[in-house]
Amino acid sequence: MDSESPPVVAAFDLDGTLTEGGSVFPWLKWVAGRARTWRAALSLAVPLTVGAFRSSRWADNAKERLFLKLLAGIDEQIVIAESRTFALEHLEHEARPLLLARLAWHRDRGHDVVIVSASPQLYVDVMTEQLGANGGLGTRLAVDPRGRLTGGYLGKNCRGSEKLRRLDEWIASRHYPTPPVVFAYGNSRGDRRMLSGAAHPFNVGRLGVFGSLRRFPRLESPEQ
Repeated sequence: MDSESPPVVAAFDLDGTLTEGGSVFPWLKWVAGRARTWRAALSLAVPLTVGAFRSSRWADNAKERLFLKLLAGIDEQIVIAESRTFALEHLEHEARPLLLARLAWHRDRGHDVVIVSASPQLYVDVMTEQLGANGGLGTRLAVDPRGRLTGGYLGKNCRGSEKLRRLDEWIASRHYPTPPVVFAYGNSRGDRRMLSGAAHPFNVGRLGVFGSLRRFPRLESPEQ
């Protein structure tokens, strides 16, 4: 990047953007077991369904209730180890070539790349490392004094306005000499705030003109 050019930050959502579909439910099945995860999800079918349709705090609360059922009391180090294996497998099978090429396009130009996701920080960190990004911002999980997950969030679920807040915080921590030009990539309404705050937002959702991000331009090629 030219020394006279302003710094550039490229912020990528994870689920449905860098990878196909969601990763949280597959991760829970990997960590907590398939049968146990399905039982917990069925017991929370109503709040999970309401959360999926209404989004916002409804989605945040339903997701946390599922985490409380499945993760409370598990040793954090065990989950970290399992999460690393999961993340590498998930990336291998679910990565979207166009978006990985776009991420590489930014990286090759010296831009700072950051992943901003509602997925747990435990495996967002792994994917950040694997993709060569400069930073990763995910939903942080609380740990008790014994080193066991409580099942609750540490802070807020990283979606919606929290995504934009965390991104702004990360940018501020970099102490750029001038405000950076921000590119942002997302696929769902949970990404609207982040895209709205970017100079160059892109809708990479599968629904295109029928999706909640239809007012944002589509990404058609890695060099666009």
